[in-house]
Amino acid sequence: VCSSDLFLLLLPSCSPRDFLTRRLAADLIRGADAFRAQQPFQFRTGVISNQDYLSSDYLVLQHRGWISGAKAACPRTLAPPPCWDVMLTPSGVDTFQSLIAPGNADKQSFSIPAVRRELVAITGIAKQGNAADIEFSWSWAPLNEVGAALYPAGVRYRSTAILRKYDDGWRVVPTAHHGQPLDEALKDAQPAQ
Repeated sequence: VCSSDLFLLLLPSCSPRDFLTRRLAADLIRGADAFRAQQPFQFRTGVISNQDYLSSDYLVLQHRGWISGAKAACPRTLAPPPCWDVMLTPSGVDTFQSLIAPGNADKQSFSIPAVRRELVAITGIAKQGNAADIEFSWSWAPLNEVGAALYPAGVRYRSTAILRKYDDGWRVVPTAHHGQPLDEALKDAQPAQ
């Protein structure tokens, strides 16, 4: 058997997952649970601390006219004063109403889906044997008006995923002994320069 015939005999035994390409790395990262997870926004009405009321998220909600606050006495668990009694405005009710689960409408604290991650590009692959570090950039994709307000468009983040080659092809390593797990790398991501 000549070498070209041998190559043709071996070719059918290979799968597309055997060859680590940027496209395969992108598909694997997009499919990883940590990457696909939606980012919820934790929101609280009622009496909150001054620190929370002046946080960037609440300032955006105030600027949009979705919440208002009046100074209130601080409970013992919230110190130092001042505290704020936060409520949704009519515009805020219109915006948040469809996002709050029906059983949570009367609660003061709730979580709403805000954004999901969107892969922008694979920026580098460093492969050594059966392991590879994949550098990639990503951004937040808003799921609704609240997500669009809280997560500015155009900001890109840089993260690294670890892939390992198994007998059935390459897979994202959810936790790594020699590096940071993908979910932690995504949480710690800083805007790309």
